[in-house]
Amino acid sequence: MTRSESSSKSELLKGTLDMLILQTLTLQSLHGYAIAQHIERLSDDVLSVEQGSLYPALERLQKKGLVTSKWGESPTGRKARYYTITASGRKHLGKEISSFDRVLVAIHRVMRQA
Repeated sequence: MTRSESSSKSELLKGTLDMLILQTLTLQSLHGYAIAQHIERLSDDVLSVEQGSLYPALERLQKKGLVTSKWGESPTGRKARYYTITASGRKHLGKEISSFDRVLVAIHRVMRQA
């Protein structure tokens, strides 16, 4: 992957990471590494979630009351913090998805005209 491809990836991720995390947590409570793996797997490895972005985002979401966390044991037997989306997190996610959908439609309109 070239440097410009890598930076394009991270620019997209910065704007959408919170939404992707919240969407992932609608499935079940997960620890950070599992959240990153899920996003990468579902995006066919187009989106890469770096620890340096993931954990600050999880902390930010927790401070906003959109997720909660508690310590548990990972499948490998290691201590891990598991994150769960809250009711207000689900409500926030709904608004974010609507806004994101509007942006995608607008981009599609512009691209069709080119």
